[in-house]
Amino acid sequence: MNVSDPTVRLAAAAALVLLYAAMCAAIWLRERRRHQAQAAQAQALASAREGVQPLLVVYASQTGQAEELARETARLLHTAGEPVHLCALDRLDAGLLVRSRRALFLASTYGEGDAPDNAAAFQEACMGASADSAPDLSQLQYGLLALGDRQYTHFCGFGRQLDAWLRARGAVPLFERVEMDNGDPAALTAWQHQLAQVSSLSELPAWEAPAFAQWTLAARSHLNPGSAGAEVHLVELTPPAGEPAAWESGDLVQVCVPSDIAHPREYSIASLASDGRVHLVVRQATRDDGTPGLASHWLTHGAPVGEAVQMRLRAHRNFRLEDNAARPLILVGNGTGIAGLRGHLRARAQAGAGQPNWLLFGERHAAHDFLFRDELQAWQTGGVLTRLDLAFSRDDPARKVYVQDLLQEHAATVRAWVEDRGAAIYVCGSLQGMAQGVDLALTGLLGPAPMAELVRSGRYRRDVY
Repeated sequence: MNVSDPTVRLAAAAALVLLYAAMCAAIWLRERRRHQAQAAQAQALASAREGVQPLLVVYASQTGQAEELARETARLLHTAGEPVHLCALDRLDAGLLVRSRRALFLASTYGEGDAPDNAAAFQEACMGASADSAPDLSQLQYGLLALGDRQYTHFCGFGRQLDAWLRARGAVPLFERVEMDNGDPAALTAWQHQLAQVSSLSELPAWEAPAFAQWTLAARSHLNPGSAGAEVHLVELTPPAGEPAAWESGDLVQVCVPSDIAHPREYSIASLASDGRVHLVVRQATRDDGTPGLASHWLTHGAPVGEAVQMRLRAHRNFRLEDNAARPLILVGNGTGIAGLRGHLRARAQAGAGQPNWLLFGERHAAHDFLFRDELQAWQTGGVLTRLDLAFSRDDPARKVYVQDLLQEHAATVRAWVEDRGAAIYVCGSLQGMAQGVDLALTGLLGPAPMAELVRSGRYRRDVY
């Protein structure tokens, strides 16, 4: 075959176009089926007892934990015969809230007291309304589970804000707010006890939390030897023998550390199910007293290769590609945040020719901290990465450059990708400094209203910690 023949080249190009079109159609069909399944589930939950107004179950979730608990809450109530209307907070308008008589809210806090992305629209439109235009909720009885992390100053900050707003609008609490620190089992038990009272049922079915499975630590490699910062390791884990494991790029795992099984740690997955292994990018953490972090030390040094690891997969719908799989992607992250972004890039590489991808990544020194250098450069050479922009903050003592600075430097290109090409933006890495700086930079470049629309439409997604 003469590949220089124009006819052959045209046929090859047409084949690539058809292949990409088929991929987009498959993605569209998969997402349509998923939305249809969710709609059918919602209808089934709401129609359990004819003539009885459904009980609202509303979640505000950043990493998916509150959504997972909300779905389990709805399942328990539905199984017990209680009609339920399940929805995210940004899908709840004031009219539905005013018409409702009972509601359960499960609200996570993002960062230092902020609302999760899928609650931002409600916070602005309803909670931010003036007193004379805010809804009267004196007809509403509600319960609230606030999820948080006591390491942050404003523990359960958004849940407490939501609780205060509901009370100020006249809503009557069915019970005192339940606060959960990092999945505390005692708080979960207290929440289920309150559900039994709310549903007027003496007993609810057993709570079915996803089970932990025994994975195996298969390999471990040091990614930044010589770095002035803390060690970063690639940790690879294989699933239990004979048990298929499925996840999507953007998903998380929860790992139980033998010395602290009550508080599972969450990590972004840096690989695909087709790789056969879960890849984690773990930085060796040090606590304030100078001792190593329990989970990070065990995964990077303590556990020998071949050791059993109690772990479970957790869907992170707020960071999956989903409808954005057919869009250009702007991927922004720093440090170990490369994990979630690498998962998406591996998915794009596996899908073949398609929409462009732009990675903006930051670390300390190019010589030691360019994580996955060979892989990223190979993707750039092969066309998976249309652009690769890097910010190594310690290479030039006179000018520290971060990923948010790169966004400012390439402002016109960012606008073109988002406004003209319909790109989606994914941010992964540290909340303090990076994620906040990126948010401010993007808001300055695109404007507050367009940014709010990107959040609402799911084109701006964050996995930050």
